[in-house]
Amino acid sequence: MDKIRSPLKGRGAQIHNHNPYQAIEFVRDLPVTLNDEKDGISLREIFHEHPRRIVNSVTSPDIPMPFSMNPYQGCEHGCIYCYARTTHHYWGFDAGLDFEQKIVVKDNAAALLRQNFEEKKWKAAPIMLSGNTDCYQPVEKEFGITRKLLEVCLEYRNPVGVITKSSLVLRDVDLLRQLAQMDLVHVSISITTLNEKLRRKMEPRTATAEKRMETIRELSKNGIPVNLMVAPVIPGINSHEINQIMEKAARAGALSAGYTFVRLNGAVAELFKDWLQVHYRDRSAKVLNQISAAHGDSLSDSRFGKRMRGEGAMAKAVNEMFRMAKQKFFSFRRMPEYNLDAFRRPSANGQLSLF
Repeated sequence: MDKIRSPLKGRGAQIHNHNPYQAIEFVRDLPVTLNDEKDGISLREIFHEHPRRIVNSVTSPDIPMPFSMNPYQGCEHGCIYCYARTTHHYWGFDAGLDFEQKIVVKDNAAALLRQNFEEKKWKAAPIMLSGNTDCYQPVEKEFGITRKLLEVCLEYRNPVGVITKSSLVLRDVDLLRQLAQMDLVHVSISITTLNEKLRRKMEPRTATAEKRMETIRELSKNGIPVNLMVAPVIPGINSHEINQIMEKAARAGALSAGYTFVRLNGAVAELFKDWLQVHYRDRSAKVLNQISAAHGDSLSDSRFGKRMRGEGAMAKAVNEMFRMAKQKFFSFRRMPEYNLDAFRRPSANGQLSLF
């Protein structure tokens, strides 16, 4: 039997795994045991990128918004299930600990967004912020790129959708309130568990569930429409919490709710298996079997229409739990429609920028 390892404090991933795009691999002779808090040493590294574009077209029919933008690549939140981990391969890093420690910052994001809005072919459309990693992860406190992007959206009056696990979104309530007054913003708060012990293992650097509920309350008080995302639902880990999460979020003021069923794409499967061995060794096989059964006997599912919801008995049970909770707690609520008529180009109108 494999030796039981002590978990890395403050990390979701417990290992560095292989990057399939790297011909040469750096082999670590010693296991990674250093925790960020130890001796005040931080393992976070910042890499600066200056892309040519920031707005990306979304072609997946599973995603409701036509465009997305990501100010950061990699994410300090460390959610073990995160599908975005595999995108770190394109930057020359691994999807494991590198994803949580090596953060790519797009310094020119706001300038690129303004440039995008100035293009004559651009027509007002909702942009998801972010479609990949969390735009309010800890590094946002230092660089403030997400706030700058919201400022540009307000300047041009282009609709934007925000999804986050962080209470840092409340820092920008002044901008979000102005956007909401013109029906230009939706904020989705993702809550996976109310169990603090589980949260610290599964998504160690995120806000607590109570903080996220407070965030929903505060946004709602300011007239900012909030959607709850129970994402992802993992059988045998947090699937039993759906009803309670939705009830508390509705009481806090959320206007709608959605969910996704976990899928372990690419390298995420290896990382999740290892995480289960470290934290939930006794139920590892059962959890993996239930995930696999919901995705055509595979942990990784890329089928449009199926990958976010799954299929089979477990997926149907999760869908039914969600449907009943939504009917009970959200039946008379809805998010406002995005306003696509307010868009303007201040420069074309001879107006000074608001910022």
